[in-house]
Amino acid sequence: IVRPGGVFMIKLLMEEACPMPEAEEMERVLSAHLGKIEPFGARDHTASYAAWDYPAQFKDASVPVQLAIHACEPFQAEDIDEMQRSQMWACMEQRDSILSQCRHAVLAHDMLGGGLPMQSRANLLMDFLEALVELYPGCQAVYCINSGKLILAETVRQRSAEGLERYIQYIVNARFFNISGTQDDHVVDTLGLSLLYIEDLQYHFHGMDPNWVVGHAYSLASYLLHGEKPME
Repeated sequence: IVRPGGVFMIKLLMEEACPMPEAEEMERVLSAHLGKIEPFGARDHTASYAAWDYPAQFKDASVPVQLAIHACEPFQAEDIDEMQRSQMWACMEQRDSILSQCRHAVLAHDMLGGGLPMQSRANLLMDFLEALVELYPGCQAVYCINSGKLILAETVRQRSAEGLERYIQYIVNARFFNISGTQDDHVVDTLGLSLLYIEDLQYHFHGMDPNWVVGHAYSLASYLLHGEKPME
């Protein structure tokens, strides 16, 4: 279960292991996408940055959201079970080849992002994602741990979506299930919205086109994010 406002985590999947980019290159690319950033802490296995243009508001303080990029490590695709694999609709045709060929990954995540307004956090995370696929040209796919969504890195590089729609298309995952023991009962739900304090959606239905329901789920998710509708 994804904790509302929890830590956002993605893995950049690639065939070959790669070194962490030089510090100067990382700062140049990150600042181009995110504005003022400041590195902090040791850099041996993790590069950490404060994103000063994205201050998180807490009861007693306002602090910049922190972003972390870890060193490349082996990727165990076997850890992704069959149920999770069955819901990777965004690149189903390429799924098996990606998971069999990409044996290395770079983990990236935010910290304190739950203190941002929902739209600000969505934009921060997608700006971060765009910077990451630029920094790692060998990245073939992006796997969002929170939602289970797998997308091609080229989808991000080609800017297939703009603004807040990036979060809907790249992160939110609308899943489809048949209900065991019934003839025509199905469930469509979403994962990924609760990171922004928006209630994830669930539809229980029968006698309807599942593709229409999935489309409605994405449209409603977009409406909620654009309208800043919080979890109630």
